[in-house]
Amino acid sequence: MEPRDMTRIPTVEPATGQASTGRKINRRMALRGLGAALATPALTSGAGAQDAWPTRPVRLIVPYAPGGASDFIARPWADKLQQAFGQPFIVDNRGGAAGSIGTEAGARAAPDGYTFLLTPGATLSVLPQLRKVPYDPIKDFVPVGRVGDLVCGFVIRVDTGPSSMKEVVEYAKKNPGKLAFGSAGLGTYTQMRLEMLKMRAGIDILHVPYRGSADALNDLLGGQVQMMNEIVVLPHVRAGKLKLLGINFPTRHPDFPDVPTLTEAGYPDSDVPIWYSIQAPTGAPAPILEKFNAKINEISATPEMIKRMREINVVVPQQTLSALLAYREADMVSNGKLIKEAHIKLD
Repeated sequence: MEPRDMTRIPTVEPATGQASTGRKINRRMALRGLGAALATPALTSGAGAQDAWPTRPVRLIVPYAPGGASDFIARPWADKLQQAFGQPFIVDNRGGAAGSIGTEAGARAAPDGYTFLLTPGATLSVLPQLRKVPYDPIKDFVPVGRVGDLVCGFVIRVDTGPSSMKEVVEYAKKNPGKLAFGSAGLGTYTQMRLEMLKMRAGIDILHVPYRGSADALNDLLGGQVQMMNEIVVLPHVRAGKLKLLGINFPTRHPDFPDVPTLTEAGYPDSDVPIWYSIQAPTGAPAPILEKFNAKINEISATPEMIKRMREINVVVPQQTLSALLAYREADMVSNGKLIKEAHIKLD
């Protein structure tokens, strides 16, 4: 059966304001970095190099282990980009340290247009505000293209008991610390979703970080943890092993029309998508960035890619380089505010 159309699901922009914790957002610095990239000459001879790129394989560093949400998004993009450009796009999984190992590799890569970082926004807008990381999310990266917004939701093992967000909150209040929530790692969006719920509901749920969502899912299915909020869980919801409690997206999921959004469940701050993008090391040639961005937007608008991505519950909005930079900044601000309000620390 063909998946139902998810292209009408809107995206939402994070709130804007001043960064309140961790690294301060320096808009002038970020714009200077993007401007410098856009002023960088092509690799060899102006427009000729732009037209020729790529002339050899391109590497996409993914800062998490294979089998998780990042990998699910990277593989279809690598296939489509290879078809579009006629050169291999190689997914290079560099998991560990909550994504900072792979993200550092992306920052330290030669800015020659042949190595990019495909990452969730958390490695840029969340993790650096929680601990010292070996890269600067503003100075070290320039945006290339938005490649996906995940339509995720809170799930729980069916044998745990609660069958709605309201019942989870009631259970957690009666049994503080008994529920365990598995995340893709410290400083990830999945942890932020949990912390938001804990703060708004006034409950205590144990956070168990993993090296990636695939490992967390294995323990969820094995009973070591009871809850998750990830894309990888939905096939198991359809199989009846897990119960979907609430969707963290502005609209209900077309395949689960009876499941409320988190706004409908009483937690509106959680209805922000987990977004993914391709970033380049600062200094990458502007003609390549512009060509790459245009091709990403072109691919994401094709019926084939829309269908392929919605099969894994992903919506892909088209964004220019400057729009993606603004979105990245706003996401850093909104997450900084949450980190401060919820007193989130890496444990």
